Amino acid sequence: MIKPWPKKSSKNHGDFRIFTVRSDNKISPRTNTAHDFVVIETVNWVNVVALTSDDQMVMVEQFRHGSETVELEIPGGVMDPHETSPVATAIRELREETGYEGTGATLIGQVYPNPAIMNNTCYTVLIENCRAIHPVEFDSTEDMITTLLPLKQIPELVAAGKIRHSLVVTALYFYDLWQKR
Repeated sequence: MIKPWPKKSSKNHGDFRIFTVRSDNKISPRTNTAHDFVVIETVNWVNVVALTSDDQMVMVEQFRHGSETVELEIPGGVMDPHETSPVATAIRELREETGYEGTGATLIGQVYPNPAIMNNTCYTVLIENCRAIHPVEFDSTEDMITTLLPLKQIPELVAAGKIRHSLVVTALYFYDLWQKR
């Protein structure tokens, strides 16, 4: 049976605004030897599968600095420090990024983006019957274009490499599973 590794000590290595880095010294329960592990502490994220009543998916295009590419994605963002509900965050992010609002917001999945080195959770929320009724409210670091795509076209876009963000692909898979239930 796999057992948790007891933490002997922890040391902060820096605060980089959107994440902090620490190292933990832990003891292997199998060998009883100590090892250092780097952990990136970051906030939880929410992705929004937003659908219109005529089977269109609300998508955004935006420049991503890590990959230096423009990516086709679903709306989403970080949970603010005071936010505890992924559903409430999804409603807020959808409105701010796209101006859309819908009904029946439902949590349909959650994953650890990279549990080997990160401590956060990424939630997927489905919002249906979406309509554009608000102006967008971009953060100072956001620049996006909202587009509607037929729901039936989404698997082709993933297969063709037009949707490449791994957490977006995961959210779309959660939606596919949700549909099949």
